[in-house]
Amino acid sequence: MKFTVVGAGAMGLRYGLLLQDAGNEVDFVDGWEKNVETMHEQGSVYVSRDHENKHLVPLNVYYPEGYTGDPDCYVFFLKQMQLADMLERCAHFFKPNQYAFTCMNGMGHVEKLLKYFKPEKVVAGTALVATVLNGAGDVDFIGKRGAGSMKLANYTEKPDEFTHKLVEQLKKAQFNPELTTNFRGTLMAKVVFNSVVNTLCTMFEMTMGEYADYEGADEMSRQLIDEPTTCVSAMACR
Repeated sequence: MKFTVVGAGAMGLRYGLLLQDAGNEVDFVDGWEKNVETMHEQGSVYVSRDHENKHLVPLNVYYPEGYTGDPDCYVFFLKQMQLADMLERCAHFFKPNQYAFTCMNGMGHVEKLLKYFKPEKVVAGTALVATVLNGAGDVDFIGKRGAGSMKLANYTEKPDEFTHKLVEQLKKAQFNPELTTNFRGTLMAKVVFNSVVNTLCTMFEMTMGEYADYEGADEMSRQLIDEPTTCVSAMACR
């Protein structure tokens, strides 16, 4: 499959590079000049895992204005406040047959994507995957290969042939995907998770990477996550 990752930050690089490693054709589009120019100079990106084995991995990265690729699917990983501007910059290369997939945090990004992609072409989900961008052109994957998990759902809640192919490629990339048919519940579960984990990280002055490394992270957060998640699940079932 052909993918174009829009947003070559920590998560965009992790998803794109592992999909590339799984045998897919992957391009990256990014608007951060220092990041793009650094990777152009390097001809690649520095990749580490758990702060070790730092090495260069080749990739193709472009500014939105100069991109002319034709992927099967776009993978969006940006900050919520960056998405609208980036979509406008990328609009010239979007086509009606292409899919949009995202596991961005928060809420509101799906509505922005729907301005450019048909509802049946939008797939969104959540990713419990820890990754750190050390700086421009330098990413650190936290956790062993195959660590973490994710859930995804079609906006229409009707998985099609392409969705199943997408899931297979995510499995090959060892993201441990779970396809659901509960779109709102799937996204709300991550909102609950982030509201707990981000608060804990702020209180204890921890980064997300440090949180993922901490052996007691699951026990510390499980009770707080379970209570609102139960409420969200009940709402989604009504």
